[in-house]
Amino acid sequence: MQDFVVVTGLVLKSIPVGDYDRRITILTKERGKIGAFVKGTRRQNSRLAAASNPFSFGEFKLFEGRNSYNVMEVNISNHFKELREDYEAAFFGMYFLEVADYYTRENNDDKQMLKLLYQSLKALLVPSLKLELVQYIFEMKTLVVNGEFPGTLHRDNMLSDTVYAIEYVANSSIEKLYTFTLSEPVFLEFEKAAEEYRKKYIGKNFKSLEILQNCRLKK
Repeated sequence: MQDFVVVTGLVLKSIPVGDYDRRITILTKERGKIGAFVKGTRRQNSRLAAASNPFSFGEFKLFEGRNSYNVMEVNISNHFKELREDYEAAFFGMYFLEVADYYTRENNDDKQMLKLLYQSLKALLVPSLKLELVQYIFEMKTLVVNGEFPGTLHRDNMLSDTVYAIEYVANSSIEKLYTFTLSEPVFLEFEKAAEEYRKKYIGKNFKSLEILQNCRLKK
């Protein structure tokens, strides 16, 4: 008797295997982060091609073998097509995928991280939101979700609106996270705080973030 499992998740990364297959990493609601093989996905007109693209979100039917999963069917509800077509936003999105991959583990309860990732990718497509603001909110909330947020640092030296914004990110629901913009003075303080959180508490170099920072320097 074959063992099948159905999970809802988002593809974090995809690497080629052999001539025609791929191995994908999916952040799932039910089983945390898992790896799965997608056979034949690099063949022309593969019915599973959608399952092998980063950013793809939907339902995956998997065959659960002794040592690995294999994707048998897929129903993708959001391809984040617009994100793929915007070069700069795509790199912000890839950075978010890298952070999620770094923080999540197999069989962990990572539903909140999946929800944060999904909402943050959607926020990158909102014209009224600065991409950098979405990044800083995502980074802070990632620390909150993973129990590593240290509270508001240097609050006595900040504008009251900056303190309010940081505490709003820490305490709000994920669904209401991306509902504000900041004046330029507040944004600059918020940015400085986010960079300190990233360096002190995330403390890892991400390839996509390096590319983003290099692009900013060239502007």
